Amino acid sequence: MGCGVSKSNHFHKDSKKALRAAVLIQRWYRQYVARTEMRRRYTWHIFQSVEYSGEQAQIKLYNFLGYLMDNFTPSSSERNLISHIFRENDISLDAEWEKYFCYKNIEVPEIYSGPHLTFPLTVEQAVNLLEAFRNKRQQLHSRYVLQLLLETWKLLRMLPNINRISTCHSKEITVCGDLHGQLEDLLLIFYKNGMPSLEKPYVFNGDFVDRGKDSIEILLILFSFLLVYPCDVYLNRGNHEDHIINLRYGFTKEVLTKYKIHGKRILKLLQKIFSWLPLATVIDQKVLILHGGISDTTDLGVLAKLDRHSYVSALRPPKRRNQICSTSSVDTDVDEEAWNSSRISNRRASLTFPKPIIARESFQNRSLQDFSNHLKVNTEEKQEGQGTKPATSQREAVSTSSESILDLLWSDPMPQNGCMPNEVRGGGCYWGPDVTEDFLSRHNLQLLIRSHECKQDGYEFCHNRKVLTLFSASNYYDVGSNRGAYVKVGPDLVPYLVQYQASSMTRELTARQSVGRTERSALKVLREQLFAHKSDLICAFKKFDTEGSGLVSLSDWAAAVESVMHLNLPWRMLRSQLVICKTSNGMINYHDWFHELAIKEPNADHIEQSLLETLYRHRSTLETIFRIVDTDNSGFITMEDFRQTWKLLSSYLKMEITDDAISDLAVTIDSNQDGSIDIDEFMEAFRLTDKKSRLERGRSMFMGTATDLTKLEGDPNV
Repeated sequence: MGCGVSKSNHFHKDSKKALRAAVLIQRWYRQYVARTEMRRRYTWHIFQSVEYSGEQAQIKLYNFLGYLMDNFTPSSSERNLISHIFRENDISLDAEWEKYFCYKNIEVPEIYSGPHLTFPLTVEQAVNLLEAFRNKRQQLHSRYVLQLLLETWKLLRMLPNINRISTCHSKEITVCGDLHGQLEDLLLIFYKNGMPSLEKPYVFNGDFVDRGKDSIEILLILFSFLLVYPCDVYLNRGNHEDHIINLRYGFTKEVLTKYKIHGKRILKLLQKIFSWLPLATVIDQKVLILHGGISDTTDLGVLAKLDRHSYVSALRPPKRRNQICSTSSVDTDVDEEAWNSSRISNRRASLTFPKPIIARESFQNRSLQDFSNHLKVNTEEKQEGQGTKPATSQREAVSTSSESILDLLWSDPMPQNGCMPNEVRGGGCYWGPDVTEDFLSRHNLQLLIRSHECKQDGYEFCHNRKVLTLFSASNYYDVGSNRGAYVKVGPDLVPYLVQYQASSMTRELTARQSVGRTERSALKVLREQLFAHKSDLICAFKKFDTEGSGLVSLSDWAAAVESVMHLNLPWRMLRSQLVICKTSNGMINYHDWFHELAIKEPNADHIEQSLLETLYRHRSTLETIFRIVDTDNSGFITMEDFRQTWKLLSSYLKMEITDDAISDLAVTIDSNQDGSIDIDEFMEAFRLTDKKSRLERGRSMFMGTATDLTKLEGDPNV
């Protein structure tokens, strides 16, 4: 009996040890999961902050250029430099457009081994085109591209603004979100779900192009199936189906690179096609599919009646034809009535335009040099006495239809009730669950499917599961960063979601490796951002370094970085990832910290430091202006245009850039001294290269943070 008691005590001792071990393992595992989740969240936050700030910068730049167009005299050289991007309708009649896009004089050489198309298009030809792109055999000949696009344009002109489709007991409707030029995702969707057919209808919810490398191939595949199955393939317009946005995010460059001879005509025809894409699709009168979202003023009745094709860019309202001077090109200027028409709304305008600062007559014969002293582009009106006044617009708003399209393409949902301007993106609005409830009730709908936002799982429900965000471009920021998803909707209207990742590499990585890889890519982007704000950061460090030792503590370093970047990141936690150099007592040498970044550049010693930093920080904006100035799409600009580009940028940023500094920069780049600048070589020469991740494949997104954009409005020392 005593022996039994001894065994029992021994058992209890062992069980206590096992229990303590289990608790320790559990605690360790929870800490590991928490750290992994923290890394995942700040990685995601870095990517999204940089992405959205790029969109905001593009909208601000376009507003700035549009303001120059409206206020400079027609004969000014600056106006001529940018006027072509505002001429959406140089040819007013569709018949004249068709003559301009005629493909019959383009011959297909005998050595061409790519797909051959005949019209009307057959299923076999559409499938063969897809297989050719899958196998990377050869791109489609420009004759067939123009012919396919022309047929697509003719078909789209017959479609309503809002497509209405229905399910039946024998088939489901598949809805896909953003693809963004990632052909492997589209191919995987077709592999898993089947190609479009009478039994397999599809809705593609916009943002087919930009960022990825196969945007034109995706368009050609979707358009070919649209022509074969016009009643079973539906395409909605996204905010990237806009030639102004394409200038910044790669689609314009892709088309001109792949189709050097006829690229300009292809882009012009695509511009027309984008404006004719339907705005929304409704399934069984209950499920609404649109790209961005809604606002508290969105009305499907208004959207159904407007002339969608007149909105070549959603960012700039069209001009009424009866107000166009016979000597001017169509859509060169903005319609004053449409521009200045106002209405009472429960929120501020979702995309605001600057008010004239000076009377129009006073701009006669003015140049950028004079103009930059007066120009101020505002994205919002600062309200006085917050909390005492309603959030209504105090300025003239754009017309109802313009605002509706902008909200439809650019808006995002938010968890709080209400509706407010989307200042993160710079266009559209944020809308809350109360707005969703009211909108669905007014239109007798039960679900809103939208895209526009990258989600880590490829989808996300919000607003009591009445709004579904769907994103179909997997590995969007980097390999392993997110899944893609599509949804199938049957007669019961219950969404069935399918997730995937297109890269085979993700299947070989563990969860820890996947998070680590994405984190390294995000940190690479973050280090580029930090270096591009070097001057501001040094000023912030010096406020803490009162003795001028070049050293700051970890807490001071974190506070200084956050005061400049405003990214709300755990900087103390990130210190080990971002800073290697520190003294034995834990202090950080901030001068040595910047030396950890290597810059691949031509002989930059001769370039003024402020100009160099401006170039790094606003690299994407500068490249966008280059693409605008390059009117013949040759990839080269003259020295004079190069100087004019920098003058536009300096006026936009409200900063002084001397002619001597610009000349020194031009001479440095023009190594062969032929008097012209290769845009691609120039932009590549001033790309930041991070020592810590030089050998890694990481997608460097865009330069400039939200802080820069607020500085553009009020700080003359940017």
